[in-house]
Amino acid sequence: MKFIRSIAGLVLAGSLAVTASGCASTTVDAASATAIIDVRTAEEYSAGHLQDAINIDVEAMTFEDQVNSLDKAGTYLVYCHSGRRAGIAEEQMKSLGFTNVTNIGGLEDAATATSLPIVQ
Repeated sequence: MKFIRSIAGLVLAGSLAVTASGCASTTVDAASATAIIDVRTAEEYSAGHLQDAINIDVEAMTFEDQVNSLDKAGTYLVYCHSGRRAGIAEEQMKSLGFTNVTNIGGLEDAATATSLPIVQ
């Protein structure tokens, strides 16, 4: 029985660690970012996006070319619908030599983290 409680404790601790290390920080300084990048499709972007965000679709064939035109030393905040595609974009950008890219999660999380309004 003690062994089962130990295993249950480890599982609970692991799940708490995963929850605490989510995609987005509680708050981020959007004003100091070089750009906020919405990595969703153009259709999703036009339905609502963060104020001043630029749209570079991570699933488009032109993603790499578009991000390569940005300053690799800049500070970038990326978001999508749920945070999954933003994670993909973050990894791709880092593999291209970008040094300061942060996944701020889904649109709602990004709006909360940056205190920016969602606009159409």
